[in-house]
Amino acid sequence: MVLYESTRGGNERITSAEAIKRGIAPDGGLYTPCSLKKLNLEEIQALADMTYPQRAVTILKYFLDDFSDEEIRDCVNSAYSHKFSHEKVAPVVELNESLFLLELWHGPTCAFKDMALQILPHLLVKSMQKTGEKSKVIILVATSGDTGKAALEGFADVEGTGIIVFYPDNGVSEVQKYQMITQTGKNVRVFGVKGNFDDAQTGVKKIFTDNELKSFMNERKLKFSSANSINWGRLVPQIVYYFSAYADLVEENRIKAGDKINFVVPTGNFGNILAGYYALKMGLPVNKLICASNDNNVLTDFIRTGCYDRRREFIKTVSPSMDILISSNLERLLYEVTSHDGKKVSQWMKELNENGSYDIGRKYADEIRNIFWAGWSNQDETLKTIECVYNDYNYVLDTHTAVAVDVYDKYVITTGDLTPSVVVSTASPFKFNHSVCKALFGEDRIAGKSEFELLEMLSKETGLPIPDGLADLDKKEILHNSVCEKEGMKDAVVRNLLEWE
Repeated sequence: MVLYESTRGGNERITSAEAIKRGIAPDGGLYTPCSLKKLNLEEIQALADMTYPQRAVTILKYFLDDFSDEEIRDCVNSAYSHKFSHEKVAPVVELNESLFLLELWHGPTCAFKDMALQILPHLLVKSMQKTGEKSKVIILVATSGDTGKAALEGFADVEGTGIIVFYPDNGVSEVQKYQMITQTGKNVRVFGVKGNFDDAQTGVKKIFTDNELKSFMNERKLKFSSANSINWGRLVPQIVYYFSAYADLVEENRIKAGDKINFVVPTGNFGNILAGYYALKMGLPVNKLICASNDNNVLTDFIRTGCYDRRREFIKTVSPSMDILISSNLERLLYEVTSHDGKKVSQWMKELNENGSYDIGRKYADEIRNIFWAGWSNQDETLKTIECVYNDYNYVLDTHTAVAVDVYDKYVITTGDLTPSVVVSTASPFKFNHSVCKALFGEDRIAGKSEFELLEMLSKETGLPIPDGLADLDKKEILHNSVCEKEGMKDAVVRNLLEWE
């Protein structure tokens, strides 16, 4: 059986259902599988003849072996059968003969977070049933934009759950904000936080480990869990689409089974690219995982030097979902490269918390660089990439995917490597229409227009339909308009829990 343990050590080993229900370990660590199943080439090749849901069932079985095949199938079919606008769920599109785009934004909120957050509520409810949990689960989420809406959409009115989302008040796009503050559901609450994403994420982590709050929760038969990628149930569905992209390339005769490919991933919190790392560890033929950052390039510096240092200016960019200086999921990578040395990882996390930095040393840094390559794109380069790709290929990128395409170009220039590469495309361009329209049509033409007017403009000029999840957002009733100080997040949670009693 696959069991899970905390990245910060200890002897406790638990089932996947228990790990998903808890979200985060009591010591503040992240649950990680004790061992990984390795697939052979025949098993990987067999995925080519499957649909996306069938691929998902096949891969998830290796991680959720305390679930029956039927339970996994139920979760998968509930997530992917009708809420995605593309029949392939996560299609691969050719940009040129060596570069492909994996479109992960055909779900209800037009962002890649739907790939995991449409299935997580079903996994969580089944996990509660399997572990005999009688308490109501309260989902706490810190979001840099996309996770919040995707989690709200997934958990709205799910029995036995409540969900509270915190977002940086001035750190998300207008469309992202409206997606959250108009969310319906008796069990949902949304708060803006006066601060940046790292402030919101740190606040949520503190709430998880607050002993006074735990007592308050226990008295009321409530438990906290997470829908951020610190929760294994959120991360594990993301592993599927790496295998699926590879299978599509095999199916379409772009590559032969066994050929290595690169993945280029725009990332801030390191969860998306970490899923690719787990796929590689399971035997997926990956040459390089290319980590693409924006101006908040803490991950680029870390991968190049082995030193993680968040003591730098926080920059608000045109790719706001990546405006992050504390990359939570990096902890899981450190746990893997140190051969599950919880003491080392715990010490590094303590140094990060107390000093703002840590250095993993040359041995581990070299091991990471054997697998990862890192680069970053500034805002001017990002917007230029959107313009150039549209002019060259008649394809519209969002700002986050554009970061990845620009970093891919830098990778090829630096290394000369022309291995077939898949850029993980994380959002519809309509979600970041102000920046996309600025790149395509210029500052003068968009001056004075609201984001909602720009939705129409982008659709009219490019011929692309406005996604259903974004149409008429500004006409919906605002249901959540509360804003709190970062120090007031705990009080906001307590107030809402009392309201729900």
